[in-house]
Amino acid sequence: MTQILRARDGEITKEIRGVAAFENLPPEFIRDGVASGQIVITLNSKSNRKKPVGIGAGLRVKVNANIGTSPNRVSIDEELEKLKAAVSAGADTVMDLSTGGNLEEIRREIIKNSPVPVGTVPVYQLAKDAKEREKSFVELKESDFLDMVEKHADDGVAFVTVHCGVTIESIKRLKKEGRILDIVSRGGVLLLEWMLYNRKDNPLYTHYDRLIDIAKRYDLVLSLGDGLRPGCIADATDRSQIQELVILGELTQKAWDQGVQVMIEGPGHVPLNQIKANILLEKELCHGAPFYVLGPLVTDIAPGYDHITSAIGGAVAAMAGADFLCYVTPCEHLSLPGPKEVKEGVIAA
Repeated sequence: MTQILRARDGEITKEIRGVAAFENLPPEFIRDGVASGQIVITLNSKSNRKKPVGIGAGLRVKVNANIGTSPNRVSIDEELEKLKAAVSAGADTVMDLSTGGNLEEIRREIIKNSPVPVGTVPVYQLAKDAKEREKSFVELKESDFLDMVEKHADDGVAFVTVHCGVTIESIKRLKKEGRILDIVSRGGVLLLEWMLYNRKDNPLYTHYDRLIDIAKRYDLVLSLGDGLRPGCIADATDRSQIQELVILGELTQKAWDQGVQVMIEGPGHVPLNQIKANILLEKELCHGAPFYVLGPLVTDIAPGYDHITSAIGGAVAAMAGADFLCYVTPCEHLSLPGPKEVKEGVIAA
């Protein structure tokens, strides 16, 4: 049984006790938060050093550090150094966003060596695998998307980003917006390309029941991704971003009904005077599900210093009720971060 279902039955699991001890809160408080969906518990199921981390209402704001290879820079040793740098600087979780090298080997080594929960974006591996087979991403079958999520779950990841809200309905809003930067999410772009070529809706949306089934079997946290997040502050809080959020709210309730843990990913580039509104909208539309924000960055004109602009946005977001901050390094928008930049990003967050 999943953490939600066990909590609803009144059980205080060892994971709930672990989170309660770390947070210095009564186990009953954590149990009730998990049961309601307002707290998620993330845990690598196949790590050598399992450590449950709670994310959500009434808990300390958590920080995630993104690590991972690129096609031009592949070194498992360096990724493990980044992992060590992130954890030693205080990261509560890490995400493996690798796009180069043997992704399965890299992921499994990170999970095995990580004392904190690890998240992934399965669609990244789909794109890489298709290219290696000299096959276009748009030729993938709908089942391939779900099969890849299951592969990551079976490897023991704690949470996966799935861009289920990039749908025909939300894309219609985007076309009307006249955005400056359209779609900046890599996962969002890949799914849009597949949808346009195949003239079908997003497989992660149309086959959401199977996605829920996978998450339920592995007690995997679904991190519902913001594929239509704004890429500059001029595009922030537009209709397409909010339309996607409305869809994610509906999918949150559907997952909860089946006993699956969910958190919601958010922007991105947001001016200071819109951050609080973004948090309140998510909490209302997604029924209080934990909110995971990237930064947010409060200006677009600070490449090389975006760890600072994101720290400003993150502080305001946390004060307004955000539960989970994804760090930004000085290399954001410029290059792949090394261990030094990872450390600086975590410290700033």
